[in-house]
Amino acid sequence: MHLQNLQNLLMALQKKMGEIIIEDTTKVTALKAIALRYFNPIGAHETAKIGELPLGVPQNLIPFVVQTAAGIRECLSVFGDDYNTPDGTAVRDYIHVVDLAKAHIIALNRLLKNKNKAKFEFFNIGTGKGSSVLDVINAFEKATNKKVDYKIVDRRPGDVTSAYADTSLANNELGWKAKLGLEEALASSWKWQESLK
Repeated sequence: MHLQNLQNLLMALQKKMGEIIIEDTTKVTALKAIALRYFNPIGAHETAKIGELPLGVPQNLIPFVVQTAAGIRECLSVFGDDYNTPDGTAVRDYIHVVDLAKAHIIALNRLLKNKNKAKFEFFNIGTGKGSSVLDVINAFEKATNKKVDYKIVDRRPGDVTSAYADTSLANNELGWKAKLGLEEALASSWKWQESLK
Protein backbone atom coordinates (compact mmCIF):
# COMPACT_ATOMS: atom_id res chain seq x y z
CA MET A 1 0.00 0.00 0.00
CA HIS A 2 1.25 3.49 -0.88
CA LEU A 3 2.39 5.43 2.21
CA GLN A 4 0.03 8.36 1.53
CA ASN A 5 -2.94 6.01 1.23
CA LEU A 6 -1.97 4.28 4.45
CA GLN A 7 -1.83 7.66 6.20
CA ASN A 8 -5.25 8.57 4.75
CA LEU A 9 -6.70 5.25 5.93
CA LEU A 10 -5.31 5.77 9.42
CA MET A 11 -6.74 9.31 9.55
CA ALA A 12 -10.16 8.01 8.49
CA LEU A 13 -10.05 5.31 11.15
CA GLN A 14 -9.05 7.87 13.79
CA LYS A 15 -11.98 10.09 12.82
CA LYS A 16 -14.40 7.15 12.95
CA MET A 17 -13.02 6.01 16.31
CA GLY A 18 -13.44 9.56 17.64
CA GLU A 19 -17.09 9.52 16.58
CA ILE A 20 -17.63 6.11 18.20
CA ILE A 21 -16.14 7.36 21.48
CA ILE A 22 -18.33 10.48 21.44
CA GLU A 23 -21.46 8.51 20.55
CA ASP A 24 -20.77 5.92 23.28
CA THR A 25 -20.26 8.75 25.77
CA THR A 26 -23.67 10.20 24.89
CA LYS A 27 -25.22 6.80 25.64
CA VAL A 28 -23.96 6.70 29.23
CA THR A 29 -23.97 10.41 30.19
CA ALA A 30 -26.16 13.47 29.79
CA LEU A 31 -23.84 14.75 27.04
CA LYS A 32 -25.36 15.52 23.64
CA ALA A 33 -23.14 15.86 20.58
CA ILE A 34 -23.11 16.65 16.89
CA ALA A 35 -20.34 15.43 14.59
CA LEU A 36 -19.67 17.43 11.46
CA ARG A 37 -18.06 15.38 8.72
CA TYR A 38 -16.01 17.80 6.62
CA PHE A 39 -15.24 17.42 2.96
CA ASN A 40 -11.97 19.16 1.94
CA PRO A 41 -12.06 22.56 3.67
CA ILE A 42 -10.33 25.26 1.61
CA GLY A 43 -9.96 29.02 1.53
CA ALA A 44 -9.22 31.65 4.11
CA HIS A 45 -11.02 34.36 6.01
CA GLU A 46 -11.69 37.43 3.89
CA THR A 47 -9.33 39.52 6.04
CA ALA A 48 -6.46 37.15 5.11
CA LYS A 49 -5.55 37.02 8.81
CA ILE A 50 -6.51 33.35 9.12
CA GLY A 51 -5.60 30.75 6.50
CA GLU A 52 -3.97 27.41 5.85
CA LEU A 53 -0.20 27.14 6.25
CA PRO A 54 0.81 23.49 6.25
CA LEU A 55 4.09 22.47 7.85
CA GLY A 56 6.52 20.97 5.34
CA VAL A 57 5.20 19.58 2.08
CA PRO A 58 1.43 20.07 1.74
CA GLN A 59 -0.72 16.94 1.83
CA ASN A 60 -3.76 18.61 0.25
CA LEU A 61 -4.31 19.95 -3.27
CA ILE A 62 -5.10 23.60 -2.57
CA PRO A 63 -1.95 24.52 -0.61
CA PHE A 64 0.06 22.82 -3.36
CA VAL A 65 -1.77 24.84 -6.05
CA VAL A 66 -1.26 28.09 -4.15
CA GLN A 67 2.39 27.41 -3.32
CA THR A 68 3.11 26.44 -6.93
CA ALA A 69 1.56 29.69 -8.18
CA ALA A 70 3.65 31.58 -5.60
CA GLY A 71 6.87 29.92 -6.80
CA ILE A 72 7.42 28.00 -3.55
CA ARG A 73 6.83 24.69 -5.34
CA GLU A 74 8.26 24.09 -8.81
CA CYS A 75 5.40 22.12 -10.31
CA LEU A 76 2.11 20.57 -9.26
CA SER A 77 1.75 16.85 -9.92
CA VAL A 78 -1.73 15.85 -11.09
CA PHE A 79 -2.09 12.19 -10.21
CA GLY A 80 -3.80 10.56 -13.19
CA ASP A 81 -5.81 11.79 -16.16
CA ASP A 82 -7.55 8.51 -16.95
CA TYR A 83 -10.27 8.44 -14.28
CA ASN A 84 -13.88 7.98 -15.38
CA THR A 85 -14.62 11.70 -14.95
CA PRO A 86 -15.36 14.43 -17.52
CA ASP A 87 -11.69 15.52 -17.76
CA GLY A 88 -10.03 12.34 -16.50
CA THR A 89 -8.82 13.76 -13.17
CA ALA A 90 -10.06 12.82 -9.71
CA VAL A 91 -13.07 14.66 -8.26
CA ARG A 92 -13.48 15.95 -4.70
CA ASP A 93 -15.89 18.21 -2.79
CA TYR A 94 -14.20 21.46 -1.70
CA ILE A 95 -15.94 23.63 0.90
CA HIS A 96 -15.00 27.18 1.88
CA VAL A 97 -13.87 27.40 5.51
CA VAL A 98 -16.27 30.30 6.11
CA ASP A 99 -19.23 28.07 5.16
CA LEU A 100 -17.76 25.40 7.44
CA ALA A 101 -17.53 27.86 10.33
CA LYS A 102 -21.18 28.80 9.81
CA ALA A 103 -22.13 25.12 9.99
CA HIS A 104 -20.38 24.92 13.37
CA ILE A 105 -22.35 27.89 14.71
CA ILE A 106 -25.64 26.38 13.56
CA ALA A 107 -24.75 22.99 15.09
CA LEU A 108 -23.78 24.59 18.41
CA ASN A 109 -27.01 26.57 18.49
CA ARG A 110 -28.95 23.37 17.77
CA LEU A 111 -27.38 21.76 20.85
CA LEU A 112 -27.73 24.82 23.08
CA LYS A 113 -31.43 25.19 22.20
CA ASN A 114 -32.07 21.43 22.60
CA LYS A 115 -33.25 21.15 18.99
CA ASN A 116 -31.32 17.94 18.34
CA LYS A 117 -33.44 14.89 17.54
CA ALA A 118 -31.00 12.41 19.09
CA LYS A 119 -28.25 12.54 21.71
CA PHE A 120 -25.71 12.01 18.93
CA GLU A 121 -26.18 13.37 15.42
CA PHE A 122 -23.85 13.67 12.45
CA PHE A 123 -23.98 15.76 9.30
CA ASN A 124 -21.94 15.83 6.09
CA ILE A 125 -20.57 19.30 5.50
CA GLY A 126 -19.60 19.98 1.90
CA THR A 127 -21.00 21.59 -1.22
CA GLY A 128 -22.68 18.43 -2.45
CA LYS A 129 -20.89 18.62 -5.78
CA GLY A 130 -17.45 17.67 -6.92
CA SER A 131 -14.70 19.51 -8.74
CA SER A 132 -11.92 17.76 -10.60
CA VAL A 133 -8.25 18.57 -10.10
CA LEU A 134 -8.22 20.37 -13.46
CA ASP A 135 -11.42 22.23 -12.49
CA VAL A 136 -9.57 23.47 -9.39
CA ILE A 137 -6.50 24.56 -11.37
CA ASN A 138 -8.64 26.36 -13.96
CA ALA A 139 -10.79 28.04 -11.28
CA PHE A 140 -7.66 29.17 -9.43
CA GLU A 141 -6.14 30.66 -12.58
CA LYS A 142 -9.41 32.43 -13.40
CA ALA A 143 -9.87 33.79 -9.86
CA THR A 144 -6.28 35.03 -9.46
CA ASN A 145 -4.86 35.54 -12.97
CA LYS A 146 -1.93 33.37 -11.84
CA LYS A 147 -0.60 30.45 -13.85
CA VAL A 148 -0.14 27.08 -12.18
CA ASP A 149 2.56 24.89 -13.69
CA TYR A 150 1.45 21.28 -13.53
CA LYS A 151 2.24 17.93 -15.05
CA ILE A 152 0.19 14.77 -15.35
CA VAL A 153 1.81 11.84 -13.55
CA ASP A 154 0.72 8.29 -12.76
CA ARG A 155 -2.19 7.72 -10.40
CA ARG A 156 -1.43 7.06 -6.77
CA PRO A 157 -2.46 3.57 -5.70
CA GLY A 158 -5.74 3.58 -3.78
CA ASP A 159 -6.99 7.03 -4.82
CA VAL A 160 -10.72 7.01 -5.47
CA THR A 161 -12.24 8.46 -8.62
CA SER A 162 -14.77 10.74 -6.96
CA ALA A 163 -15.84 11.72 -3.45
CA TYR A 164 -18.39 14.38 -2.61
CA ALA A 165 -20.88 14.96 0.18
CA ASP A 166 -24.56 14.16 0.38
CA THR A 167 -25.52 17.32 2.25
CA SER A 168 -29.29 16.80 2.18
CA LEU A 169 -29.50 16.02 5.92
CA ALA A 170 -27.52 19.15 6.86
CA ASN A 171 -29.60 21.21 4.41
CA ASN A 172 -32.92 19.91 5.77
CA GLU A 173 -32.20 19.46 9.48
CA LEU A 174 -29.77 22.32 10.14
CA GLY A 175 -31.09 24.69 7.51
CA TRP A 176 -27.47 25.03 6.40
CA LYS A 177 -26.16 25.14 2.85
CA ALA A 178 -22.76 26.07 1.43
CA LYS A 179 -22.99 29.51 -0.16
CA LEU A 180 -19.44 30.34 -1.28
CA GLY A 181 -18.07 28.91 -4.50
CA LEU A 182 -14.81 27.37 -5.60
CA GLU A 183 -13.42 30.56 -7.17
CA GLU A 184 -14.17 32.58 -4.03
CA ALA A 185 -12.40 30.02 -1.87
CA LEU A 186 -9.38 29.87 -4.16
CA ALA A 187 -9.15 33.67 -4.39
CA SER A 188 -9.16 33.86 -0.59
CA SER A 189 -6.44 31.17 -0.41
CA TRP A 190 -4.31 33.27 -2.76
CA LYS A 191 -4.97 36.44 -0.74
CA TRP A 192 -3.82 34.56 2.39
CA GLN A 193 -0.66 33.36 0.61
CA GLU A 194 0.10 36.90 -0.54
CA SER A 195 -0.31 38.20 3.02
CA LEU A 196 2.56 35.97 4.16
CA LYS A 197 5.15 37.98 2.21
